[in-house]
Amino acid sequence: MDDILLSHSFDDGRIVQLTLNRPEVMNAFNTELAQRLGDSFDRINGEPITRVVIITGSGTRSFCTGGDFKEREGMTDDMWAKQHRLFEQVHWKIRHCPRPVICAVNGYALGGGCELAMSGDIIYSSENARFGLPEVTRGIIPGVGGTQLLGRLIPRAIAIELLLTGKHVTAQEAFEYGLVNKICSQANLLSDVLQAARMISKNSPFAVRMAKRSFYLGMDLPREQAIEGALDSYYRTANHPDRIEGVRAFNEKRPPSFDDDAY
Repeated sequence: MDDILLSHSFDDGRIVQLTLNRPEVMNAFNTELAQRLGDSFDRINGEPITRVVIITGSGTRSFCTGGDFKEREGMTDDMWAKQHRLFEQVHWKIRHCPRPVICAVNGYALGGGCELAMSGDIIYSSENARFGLPEVTRGIIPGVGGTQLLGRLIPRAIAIELLLTGKHVTAQEAFEYGLVNKICSQANLLSDVLQAARMISKNSPFAVRMAKRSFYLGMDLPREQAIEGALDSYYRTANHPDRIEGVRAFNEKRPPSFDDDAY
């Protein structure tokens, strides 16, 4: 088991939990952690049985506070650029993962950590969580999608205020804005996330993949064009064996047995 990135599986590998394990630095990203997280998503995409991915942080203080400034302090411009490209690649892999990604935010999610949470599909947070993109207070802007993701998840006026002020918001505020799906107690956070993951993992993996695909493809398209794209995904599911199994199981009053090899 890796010290810097912990990996656990549940339900015979159908659910994988990845834990950022650098609590001494608030689970900040260094080059090694980013590399291992990216490698983990490459590995998961090669495992047909995995249906849901959970990302969380170690401890009770922090989910992730972005890049490790101590590591960056002595970097040349070329070294910084090389590391940042790695960070970009990792967030791209998370955003484009065909499996649902649930982020269990167990504390501070700041800077790149907030961008990490927004790169997933669903966010559950503990009551003590804090969210923010404080980059402007440090002379830079969010660099792995935050300026584009935030305004797609919460109201535009609130998004631009948070980006320009760099202020933090509480879990309750994030929930009210629509950034967070559910607020949990710290003690129940991971069990609540696992319960949600199990609800997803019981469904047809192929149908879940197509639902996620059509949702994101249509988010920024005109309505009718988006519906046409969604219909393409619909007909893919209509002609898939899981649809036949789902109907048969319903008629036979039994749980369906869906194909793992859907990703």
